[in-house]
Amino acid sequence: MNQNLEKKISEILINKKLTITAAESCTGGLVTSRLTDIPGSSAYIHQGLIVYSNDAKMKYLDVNEQTLKKHGAVSEEIAIEMAHGVLKNTDADIALSITGIAGPTGDKTEKPVGLVYICAANAVNTKVKRFCGDNKLERTEMKRLFSDEALKFLLEFLVSG
Repeated sequence: MNQNLEKKISEILINKKLTITAAESCTGGLVTSRLTDIPGSSAYIHQGLIVYSNDAKMKYLDVNEQTLKKHGAVSEEIAIEMAHGVLKNTDADIALSITGIAGPTGDKTEKPVGLVYICAANAVNTKVKRFCGDNKLERTEMKRLFSDEALKFLLEFLVSG
């Protein structure tokens, strides 16, 4: 397994003395798992939360029920609320949130299988990425693709912000 992304992220977090917490829905903890594959990750991994249900998103991340009703769990607005909620409720310097549709079922038009929103935030900056992967992938392959995109996005966030 190529740990290039994880290693680069690790080096930046250690050099900048930053910690990170992830709030994961569709990836089921895969991003946090990949980050902890690097030796010494306890220096920067604060925690990882799997918040698969809407109830968990509201309870642990303070996601607003009205936002869920208006935009749905897979939306830019929810990704932002997830990141801000996990940042507020932990002592981490950086939050990463992921919400998407790994399949095999999903809305074919507005929110197709393969759609994911990723948000990275710190005390002063919030960035969101919308990505839509190949909806013909198996569920485990989709989760891997989502985690790849989340790690690439996190690396960009760390470098730029």
